[in-house]
Amino acid sequence: MPSKTTWALIAAAAAAIAVLAWAFSPRAIDVEVATVTTARFEQFIEEDGRTRLKERYTISAPVAARLSRMTLREGDRVAAGDTVAVLTPVMSPMVDERSRREAQARLKAASAGVERASARIQRAEVSLQEAWLELQRTGKLAGEGFVSPARLDTTRLAVTAARRELDIANAEREIARQEQAQASAALMPAAATAIAQGARPFALPSPVSGVVLRVVLPSEATIAAGAALMDVGDPAHMEVVSELLTADAVQAQPGYRVVIERWGGPPIEGRVRRVEPAAFTKVSALGIEEQRVNVLIDIAEPTKAWQALGDGFRVGVKIVTARVEQAVQVPVGALFPHAGGMAVYRLDGRRARLQAVDVAARNTTMAWVRQGLVPGQSVVLYPPAALADGRNVRVRAP
Repeated sequence: MPSKTTWALIAAAAAAIAVLAWAFSPRAIDVEVATVTTARFEQFIEEDGRTRLKERYTISAPVAARLSRMTLREGDRVAAGDTVAVLTPVMSPMVDERSRREAQARLKAASAGVERASARIQRAEVSLQEAWLELQRTGKLAGEGFVSPARLDTTRLAVTAARRELDIANAEREIARQEQAQASAALMPAAATAIAQGARPFALPSPVSGVVLRVVLPSEATIAAGAALMDVGDPAHMEVVSELLTADAVQAQPGYRVVIERWGGPPIEGRVRRVEPAAFTKVSALGIEEQRVNVLIDIAEPTKAWQALGDGFRVGVKIVTARVEQAVQVPVGALFPHAGGMAVYRLDGRRARLQAVDVAARNTTMAWVRQGLVPGQSVVLYPPAALADGRNVRVRAP
């Protein structure tokens, strides 16, 4: 029969073996878990967008004029036909010393041209009087038979030619007078404004009813023809423009449901109205060239739900491309590649079991699983690298 000393040695050895086994045995891994659920699954394209008015009107100056100071400011409401700007004809430009001397020289030349034209008229009148006297003498001699009829016809033609020369001289004098008036106008003082000369201001009306979006020139200024003055539009007719990658845009068809969010209020519903046919190149923040295309989205809810939205606001859009009712879903953080497919770790008591799954579709947060999981099971979120099939786990408190 073993002695007490032997039993003590056996107990000490057993305790040492137990301590070594505990020391070298694998520890349970702390993990986070999520529950497999059944709910509506929606696959969507998520992108940023911006709001803009469907109809934006830029009011511009029809002629070069002097713009009076604007009384309207951004946010003011206007009705169709209301005066939004007042234009007056521009005053004469200032004339420097060189230009003034050139204008004076042109005026003297024009005055001399008038005198020359007047002298031509006098010479033409003398020629006409001479031709008329010659015609009278020739006619008397032709009646007595001393001059041939041909000579009489030549004299009559000379009278007609003299009259035409007088008409030409009169026209040249009128041209010279107009040139003189033009040269004289160039020397008029610049202070004689159009208003002082009796010109009436021109009121520029608003083409539509709406809100003033932007005032380009709030202060008085001299503007050129076609200069933009302000933008007007109706904020009740708003749309959203989102620049999608061309690979995503082919999935966004007109009529698809859109969720508009991240604008400062509750999510609002929208519909894709149009995918523009032409794409454009845009450089991303990482310096990568991307082909993108504009997708136009109509807001489907009443104006009261989004009346705080303005033109050019940044929003987030989710274009729903697929929807399945009562789909088995699991967080995308539980999925990882395995054997050419996807897999998860499901909990089996205190152990993790590797489970291959058939993923039909996914969005940014959830994945639709066709096979491999049933609702109510727990799966490991973001499985650590040390986790393996059959490994002990300990659920971390959230």
